[in-house]
Amino acid sequence: MAKMNLNAFVFFLVLFLCSTLLTNASRETVCKDTPYPQFCTSVLPSNQSASIQDHGRFSVQRSISTTSNLLSLVNSYLQRQSGYPEYTVRALEDCQLLINMNLELLSDTLQTIRGANSLNRLKGDDVETFLSATLTNQDTCLNGLESVTSPSTLKSTLEASLSNGTKLHSVSLAIVKKGWAGPNRRNGRRLLSVEEYNRKRKLYTIGANVKVNKTVTVNPDGSGDFKTINAAVAAAPNKTDGSKGYFVIHVVAGVYNEYVYLDNNKRYIMMVGDGIGKTIITGNRNVVDGWTTFNTGTFIVTGKGFVGVDMTIRNTAGPAKHQAVALRSGSDLSTFYRCSFEGYQDTLYTHSLRQFYRECDVYGTVDYIFGNAAVVIQNCNLYPRLPQQGQFNTITAQGRTDINQNTGTSIQNCTIKAAESLGSTKSYMGRPWKTYSRVVIMQSFIDSLIDPAGWSVWSGTFALDTLYYAEYSNTGPGSSTSNRVTWTGYHSSISSTDAANFTVNNFVAGNSWLPSTGVPFNGGL
Repeated sequence: MAKMNLNAFVFFLVLFLCSTLLTNASRETVCKDTPYPQFCTSVLPSNQSASIQDHGRFSVQRSISTTSNLLSLVNSYLQRQSGYPEYTVRALEDCQLLINMNLELLSDTLQTIRGANSLNRLKGDDVETFLSATLTNQDTCLNGLESVTSPSTLKSTLEASLSNGTKLHSVSLAIVKKGWAGPNRRNGRRLLSVEEYNRKRKLYTIGANVKVNKTVTVNPDGSGDFKTINAAVAAAPNKTDGSKGYFVIHVVAGVYNEYVYLDNNKRYIMMVGDGIGKTIITGNRNVVDGWTTFNTGTFIVTGKGFVGVDMTIRNTAGPAKHQAVALRSGSDLSTFYRCSFEGYQDTLYTHSLRQFYRECDVYGTVDYIFGNAAVVIQNCNLYPRLPQQGQFNTITAQGRTDINQNTGTSIQNCTIKAAESLGSTKSYMGRPWKTYSRVVIMQSFIDSLIDPAGWSVWSGTFALDTLYYAEYSNTGPGSSTSNRVTWTGYHSSISSTDAANFTVNNFVAGNSWLPSTGVPFNGGL
């Protein structure tokens, strides 16, 4: 009996200590594990009885307040835009859009954590994803401001405000990740993939998992419901939650010279073409002609839950016009299946949040898959093509800026081959656009066009110690790692356990949302 009482005493003592640690988390204790400890302690209140969750909620609330002030500052500049250069106005409008997105992401995060000291693994992944995206949006705004020269004080004023906001969002991410999201990461268990499509039938008639609310048709000859894609998008209901199914837009074969934009109001839209090379959406916006990279996209989608199937999306600006995006996606839980993305520099902009690509073709030259989403590219063909004279090809330029972001580019079971004769053009699998750039290439065929070094620098030694580049179980003449770079952040071979962290189920929580799209996927290795 004495032994049992002692065991019981020890058990309750441990419980008490754990409860005390949870309840009593000084700001110094909380802040030491963030990227900005001194800034963090200057922001959090000195409440010795606060828990890490209390500090997290306070930090997110401060992030919302700071973001609102930043939006007011941007709006004040836009209100007196008369006489501003066109590029300045476009950069400000980009920032306005991105900051508004951040307010929504932060509000969603606060709503999720407000009354909870623990979250299930999916909710934990949500808040980690949302806060990661706020940092990406801040960085995108900053990128657009880099080329602003007039008015002279605008750039410096906004950069200072953005810098403080970025630090605060980083602190919020670190605290929330530790307090809620950290313990909820999924394991490496593989789930069954969805049954493959019958290619001869329309996507939205396949499978019991695909729920459809309404279907409309786009045909330029007037025989459909709409003549243009944007008209069909405008007709879609706003801010649906997907519970009633997809608003399906069937785009019949043809060439569509229009810039398609699905904003954050247009959610759970499924757009189905008649096949690669048949339904073609094309444009030629580029940075040389005064557009920000963010707005050069021929096709831009930010509305949650988008599904695109059987289309070609193209930017024809050419290599001499530098950054020219075909697709930009900032759509959370978005999917592209059997699509082709064609361009040169910056073809596919996987901007933010969680994305999946299956059986797609991607053509490009410099940094042609870039951005800072958590994205898995699976069973796709990646085609480096002939760049401008003097350039070399880099397939990826991943933009992770914070060590706590759950972002990166995972390329699985893909084929990397030349689109055309490249001659002596050097081609690499990627280079580090941002400090914590993260790319994993696994179970893929790599042809001889890839330089033996595999990866290229961005500038000097920038990010070579902080990036995470890894290869796992690849094949083909370009897959040998014997002459690869020797950077600290590069891993020529990783274990199956590490590789499993970058699979569909683990990296983008695909098993929880991809089945409802009807798109086939492999959940694990």
